[in-house]
Amino acid sequence: MGAEVLAALAQFGAAGLIAWMWLSERRSAEARQRQVDEAHEIIRSERQALHTLVRVVEDNARAMATLDARQGELARAIERLSRTMDTLRRQSRRERSAA
Repeated sequence: MGAEVLAALAQFGAAGLIAWMWLSERRSAEARQRQVDEAHEIIRSERQALHTLVRVVEDNARAMATLDARQGELARAIERLSRTMDTLRRQSRRERSAA
């Protein structure tokens, strides 16, 4: 504290000191409240971003599960087609060798 501030405080006595302390506390409280408000806003925006990210991950997981199921169906269809083609080839060979 500077000499000028001490002189001003001495001039106003205890009431001045109390008023100065109250004003100082109010300024500090305002600064803390601003920090809390800013932190709250950051948390809200991050929460929204996290919610969006979770939705995207859920959608991707659903899409991957659907893709996996369709690929399984396609693999089974190819396997059936392969067996059918093998059967037809064997029949064709038998017919040619019988003729």
